Amino acid sequence: MHIVFLMANNSSVPYFNWFAEESKKHSDYRFSFVAMHKERPEMLDEMPAKGCEAHWIKFDNGKRKSSMIYSFFKLVKLFRKIKPDVVHTHLFDDSLPGLLAAKFAGIKTRVITKNDTTFHWYYAPKWVFLDKLNNWIATDIVAISNESREFILKNEKGDPTKVRVIHHGIPIAQFANPESQRMADLIEKYELQDKLIIGTVARLIEWKGYRYIIEAARIIAKKHPAARFLFVGTGDQQLELESLVKSYKLEEHVVFTGWVDRADVPSLYGIMNIYLHAASKEPFGFVIAEAMAAGLPIVSTKTGAALDAIVHKEDGYLVDEKDVDGIIKGIDFIVEKNLLRDNREILKRKAVELYSFDVMWRKHIELYNRAKSRLNLK
Repeated sequence: MHIVFLMANNSSVPYFNWFAEESKKHSDYRFSFVAMHKERPEMLDEMPAKGCEAHWIKFDNGKRKSSMIYSFFKLVKLFRKIKPDVVHTHLFDDSLPGLLAAKFAGIKTRVITKNDTTFHWYYAPKWVFLDKLNNWIATDIVAISNESREFILKNEKGDPTKVRVIHHGIPIAQFANPESQRMADLIEKYELQDKLIIGTVARLIEWKGYRYIIEAARIIAKKHPAARFLFVGTGDQQLELESLVKSYKLEEHVVFTGWVDRADVPSLYGIMNIYLHAASKEPFGFVIAEAMAAGLPIVSTKTGAALDAIVHKEDGYLVDEKDVDGIIKGIDFIVEKNLLRDNREILKRKAVELYSFDVMWRKHIELYNRAKSRLNLK
């Protein structure tokens, strides 16, 4: 079976590499990859060594309409040439031209993973009709969390017979076994010796909820003087957030790491005591899976992967969006109930059961085989 993955606006997609690597163990499944990006991605050079074809279609998200039209014709030509059994898209910008092109090229199985569910609904409602169009063209729809599934069914009027929940997967061992020396180096770098480290790994943008974390930090810093909030990431909101921290005189308690090497992320989880996630309408949230794999107790908004995995007041604490008081109560609860040390192995086991890449691979293969069987019955 030949499966083609598409992704727009990303020069590197880690789980594409994982699928490529895994496919080497399974001769019945062949993967090809299409990168729709403004510049030629390095991925194109990496995939042949993994035994996979990779194709580049120039796509400028600053000129989305013309890029989509251009991509549609390029994709029709490509699909007719390589004749895949499955075309699988992942974001709106690759799904609209990709699914249409697959249909025109006669590809019978057209799968869409709804990685950006909710975006148009909340930020560009005039384009929701195109989300509905993608759902109609697709023969199978992958929701990446139960919350995402309910949203697709309720707000995008998705066909319930098409929708299946498949969580994203990660390489669990990478986060469960961080490098001890690198952890020590990071603690020294950010001056976190003997501190209560409350970490967040996310872009510094509005919908990640950093301003509510900072509001909560004003109280937490008084209750727990050793508390340090570690903000891992960069983004357009950084100057605004730094100004807010300064106005509250929290410079001692909030650390902005700036850009970090992806290889350091497991060790950053390794030095944290609590993981804090304040995002709104997060369709999945890889960081939740990563934090669980690291065995971290989690305080999170009731969204995405957190809502599917965290049992409130057992292995973490769930709060409403924009709920500063809830964040404070969650951190207090974890500290007071000693969840900093308890339940770590439970969280790691849950991560393996729900969010390991092996589970993601198996469920995708089941989906493709089910689609093939369905077509054979027609």
